[in-house]
Amino acid sequence: MKTLALFAVGFGLACASQTIAQDKPELTVYTYDSFVTEWGPGPKVKQAFEAKCDCTLNLVAAGDGAALLARLQLEGKRSDADIVLGLDTNLTARAKATGLFAEHGRETRSFDLPVEWNDTTFLPYDWGYFSFVYDNTKLENVPDSFEALAAMPDNFKIVIQDPRSSTPGLGLLLWIKAAYGDRAPKVWANLAPHILTVTKGWSESYGMFLEGEADMVLSYTTSPAYHIYAEKDATKSAASFKEGHYMQIEVAGKLAASDQPELADRFLAFMASDSFQTIIPTTNWMYPVVNPEGGLPDAFKTLITPQSSLIIDANKVETIKKEALQEWLTALSQ
Repeated sequence: MKTLALFAVGFGLACASQTIAQDKPELTVYTYDSFVTEWGPGPKVKQAFEAKCDCTLNLVAAGDGAALLARLQLEGKRSDADIVLGLDTNLTARAKATGLFAEHGRETRSFDLPVEWNDTTFLPYDWGYFSFVYDNTKLENVPDSFEALAAMPDNFKIVIQDPRSSTPGLGLLLWIKAAYGDRAPKVWANLAPHILTVTKGWSESYGMFLEGEADMVLSYTTSPAYHIYAEKDATKSAASFKEGHYMQIEVAGKLAASDQPELADRFLAFMASDSFQTIIPTTNWMYPVVNPEGGLPDAFKTLITPQSSLIIDANKVETIKKEALQEWLTALSQ
């Protein structure tokens, strides 16, 4: 009888626990692969938000930024996502055109960004500059422009990402277009012999670079901060280009079909809090959009500062991208 009584009590507690767990609301956030890794922001963001919301935060990896939007378009209003986190300003116009996103209704003047933010649908959570990263113990003659990069010896190789599936890849496309305009096809033609390969996403290409398969990799000016902070390794540097560097602002937006609209709003507000923003520099290795109370880690003080910031208006990206993509495809097919 004692055993049965203990079983009954235990069974009752288990059922009660399960009921409580089921009663917790769930918020599903689609994001890119590196965000949810154990070394990315995801685990800490999940812990910090769940401590405030009394909910369950489900972070779902869905490829790189462009692949993320493609998945959402495929699922449409049937998507399980409440929030999409990981698009950037090069994708926001296309994302809005789907009609799947709701306006956020929040104040946007308080962000610490190099540009004014007035988007009523998407809210930023971090930003940075694209750059080519190299090993400063191996490369002495560091190219300081795309033209200098193209003039490197024939055996000098770079790895980049596909603009059709990767936000850095698309960023490079628009970087060259913003810097060179009608001369972009010639720049690509000159760069093509130096491109070792084009990967689907950033992780693959950066891994190839770290394995010594290429001399440079398309990444961010902030990438060296990771090696300094996490590995005590100062051998990685970002090349400073005279043309300036293209800016990436990463954003999140709420799905209009979300069954947790209030919880989604709380998450968007949470992104601008110190709890979220302090996580970004040393996990996503980008600049926060609201300066953390403790400031940036010392590793960020060693980074290059671009001579000028390049960015194409989000509403013009789609038109310019079509031309730029064709120029890229033509150059790489020859």
